[in-house]
This record gives sequence, structure tokens and C-alpha cells, in this order.
Amino acid sequence: MITEMDTTFLNCKKVSAFPSEKQRIKHLSWRSRLSYLLKNYSSAKPSSSRRRSYRPTADEVEQWALSFEKLLSNHYGLAAFQVFLKSEFCEENIEFWLACEDFRKITSPAKLTTRAEKIYEEFIRSESPKEINLDYQTKDAVARSLQQPTALCFATAQKKIYILMENSSYPRFIQSELYKELCTVAMGRVTRMRA
Repeated sequence: MITEMDTTFLNCKKVSAFPSEKQRIKHLSWRSRLSYLLKNYSSAKPSSSRRRSYRPTADEVEQWALSFEKLLSNHYGLAAFQVFLKSEFCEENIEFWLACEDFRKITSPAKLTTRAEKIYEEFIRSESPKEINLDYQTKDAVARSLQQPTALCFATAQKKIYILMENSSYPRFIQSELYKELCTVAMGRVTRMRA
């Protein structure tokens, strides 16, 4: 079943050659994805007698600008960053990083081997569907470690992708219209609550 988010993303791939049209579609794309995401987060939470808004607070949004680690440690921040990376067509970086975070928690040797092979095939192998940007030495070291995988066999690759996102994508995210709009919405909520 194709969701609204999928449709928006597919439409983003059909962008015309005019820069203003690209920007308009990109803007609509992240806005649609973020709206969809926040709506799903809200509906996924259990209902309680005391209704709470499941959207980021002004404090949370401000914390994201303090460090990349604070952004990734907040589930709304992570979700917003994923939306941003999708709008820039480089979501494979955060997907790889998250896959490595999950991978490090695996304790079963059989599951470790299976999951290591899957991560390698999906993100590291040349010509893989979501190939990440790694140097030959790192790719080769990961390939060799797959003979006897441990929870840390992707550690170097994961760190390189983290640094790449921190130095490249994160500053663009903090300067993006998406982040500015999140700040505006969060601050608007605070103002309305005080009034």
C-alpha cells in the first residue's frame, strides 16, 4: 500500500529542471513527510485520560541546535533529521547509522552473522541499493570482519558516517527551512499556552 509519504517522495523524484519548481516540490515534500510523521507519532501513542501533545517542545527543538548528539538522541529530532535527509536524497546515511545501532545490541551469534551480511549487502557492497560513501580501506576492513562478525564490526564505518553527517548534513539541517519552521511552530505552542 502506498502511503501519502511514499507518494510525496516519488513525486519529488519527478522534479522539473526549473530551480524554483524544485524548491517548491522539495518544500512540499518535507512538509508533507513531517506532517505525516508527527500525525503517526501522535496516533501511535496510547490514549490517556490526560491528553498530551506528542510534538516536540520549544526546549527540545532548541536543544537540537546545540549538538548533533542531542538531535539524534531525541526521537522527534531524529525523525525530523530523517525527513531532511530524505529531502536531500541521502537518507542512506542515517539508515546505516541506525542499522549499526541496532546491530550492536544483538547477542545471538547466528543473528549477528545474518544481520551483518544484510547490512553489508544493503549499505556497503559496491553497487548496493543504499550504498554509503566509504573509502576502500574501510569497506575492505568491514568485508574481512564478516568472516567472524562481532558487535563492533561496523564501528569504524559507523563512526565515519556519523562524522560525515555531523560535519555536512547537520549544519544544513540547522539552517534549513524545515528546522526554522519547527522552531516557529514550537514557539507558537509556548505562546498559545501562556496566553
